[in-house]
Amino acid sequence: MQKYFVPGGVVAAIALILLSSCFYIIRVDQQAIVLQFGQQRDVVNAGEVDQAGLHMKWPLIQNVVIYDKRNLGFDLAEQEIIAGDQQRLIVDAIARYRIKDPLQFFRSAQTEANGENQLRQRMIAALRGELGKVPTPDIISGQRAQLMQRIKASLNASMASFGVDIIDVRIRRADLPPANSERVYERMKAELNQKAALYRAEGEEQYLSIVGDADKQVSVILAEANEASQKLRGEGDSLRNAIYASAYGKDPEFFSFYRSMQAYERSIKEGTPLVISPDSEFFRYFGDKDGR
Repeated sequence: MQKYFVPGGVVAAIALILLSSCFYIIRVDQQAIVLQFGQQRDVVNAGEVDQAGLHMKWPLIQNVVIYDKRNLGFDLAEQEIIAGDQQRLIVDAIARYRIKDPLQFFRSAQTEANGENQLRQRMIAALRGELGKVPTPDIISGQRAQLMQRIKASLNASMASFGVDIIDVRIRRADLPPANSERVYERMKAELNQKAALYRAEGEEQYLSIVGDADKQVSVILAEANEASQKLRGEGDSLRNAIYASAYGKDPEFFSFYRSMQAYERSIKEGTPLVISPDSEFFRYFGDKDGR
């Protein structure tokens, strides 16, 4: 009886192994392809369909290939890129992607390792293709956001046949090689100094133009004011002379007396000696109120 016990245990073990191979578990962050004799039979938990959990398959004739359903990160090693102005740059970039179509991914790459290898090659090609169209300053600081969007679009187009969706591409660092940094820095400095000199020259030209216009306007305003002043002064002198003439005609003696008083006020100042005879015409109103 003991000799039948051992084969029975072996059969039970084999049956248990076969039974366990009939089941597989798919997590919520996974998706799978069921293969039968190497041919695709079913896709599980792909896209928006929620099929996570325990599933069955035929043992021995069916096997399951599982892929990650989450957004995955890819870190590209530093690459030497030639910019549009023929300057060499050391570029460090990353990408975020996900396997959108597991069946297409299986047909094109089969494994995630092969898929990342294809992603690496195409990402390098996209970087070189887009960064090779623009000069170094635009890559370092000027248009990096637009460049990353163009690289993402180019990479998405090349990875579409793999069932991969590129979510984002980022250039973390774009630096000049140490041997070229100083030379390029001096060239950029000279270009910026040239632009600054041009801006200063344009500013000086505008300043001189504005000052010239202002001086011209001041001269015109002063000339017009002087003309108006001379006109008003002439009108005032004419009116004054008319008043004097009218007053002189009404009372010549009073007018002569008034003009003499004004002459005394203007001529005789304190501390100013005058050498004039008391009998002169100038002092005729001092001796007599009628000036005789």
